[in-house]
Amino acid sequence: MNDTPGWASPGSAPSDGKGTEVPRPSAPADDAPSGTWAAEQPPAGQWTPPGPSGAGPTAPHPRPGGHTPPQGPGWGGPWQGPGWGGPPPAAKPGVIPLRPLGVGEILDGAVSTMRAHWRTVLGITLTVSVIAQTAILLIRRYLLPDPPSVDANATGSEALRQLNESLRYNLLDSAPPLLVSMLATIFTTAVLTVVISRSVLGRPVTLSDAWAEARPRLLPLLGLTLLLAVMAAAIMTAGILPGFLIGDTAGVGLAFLGLLAAVTVFLWLTVRFILAAPALMLERQSIIASMRRSAKLVRGAWWRMFGILALTWVLTVIVALVVGIPFGIVAVGLDDGSLSSFLTEGTSEFGWPFLIVSAIGDVVVATLTYPLSAGVMALLYVDQRIRREALDLDLARAAGLPGFDDRG
Repeated sequence: MNDTPGWASPGSAPSDGKGTEVPRPSAPADDAPSGTWAAEQPPAGQWTPPGPSGAGPTAPHPRPGGHTPPQGPGWGGPWQGPGWGGPPPAAKPGVIPLRPLGVGEILDGAVSTMRAHWRTVLGITLTVSVIAQTAILLIRRYLLPDPPSVDANATGSEALRQLNESLRYNLLDSAPPLLVSMLATIFTTAVLTVVISRSVLGRPVTLSDAWAEARPRLLPLLGLTLLLAVMAAAIMTAGILPGFLIGDTAGVGLAFLGLLAAVTVFLWLTVRFILAAPALMLERQSIIASMRRSAKLVRGAWWRMFGILALTWVLTVIVALVVGIPFGIVAVGLDDGSLSSFLTEGTSEFGWPFLIVSAIGDVVVATLTYPLSAGVMALLYVDQRIRREALDLDLARAAGLPGFDDRG
């Protein structure tokens, strides 16, 4: 979307310390009516506001940041001061109003995008989810080794050996699904970000259009995701490794403290760079530049971003539980006894009915949660740029709303 106003590289954005290069509303027409005062004024205490036929144009009240709201259809008319109806409603060409957004409006915008472009969104998420879950199912069934046997009565060095083997197997068992899920998330995030950016402008978008626009950015987005994953792994390793090297009881305590510190740093960096993916997609930024861009947009709003992300995570967990529990019950009912074997003997050789039903549940959960997460990320990016850089004026011009032209 580098050819759309407001989505290009932010080199001249106000937050960069340079001159403001955002469009301004067009000037009022020269033939606009200009009212005049009558020669005889009403007596003091009996004056009433003139009617529409005798009222002159009222200067629009400047919006926060010094920007003047445009005049014309779709903007609700000028703000005529207290007692005259209040400020005009913000324009809403698409799924969100073009003004700073509240938490509910961000979530509603993500859901509205799913409803407005359900064919495109469903086509993306359902296809990716089916492919990803099929790959995970086959990997777990045929490529992973058998789980180690665990003796509940083992003690001493034998118990430590079994614990080490179990941890190694669990890491190997979770790594392929995690990798497949990461690739699926990258793909859906890239395409859905394009869909959401079009829905903000109220423009239709097809799956082929979204794919054509997102495809050139897939490799940079993959590089960004891998870089953030490596950073997270390095932080966690640096936090817990000293405790493991020391060993004994003191080492365990040190590892626990290091883990807490590492989680804190990881959480801080996660929120700081949460807008890097939308910046990379919509501004055509490089990997490092998109991370810097995210840090600049998040600066001063870390706690607000954290709260919205935490709320989004809670909602996705609720959706996953509401959808996943019924599928889990059905999977257990169709199980041929392998689940009871897992509970009694510690083995995880689940049968095909259990794996297939569980995979179907995961597909449904992913189909619902992918668009919600991607929508919140993209709309958070739009909201921060509206707050910091008056992106709403660029978006209004790009949407073709009355009162805007190409003049700066």
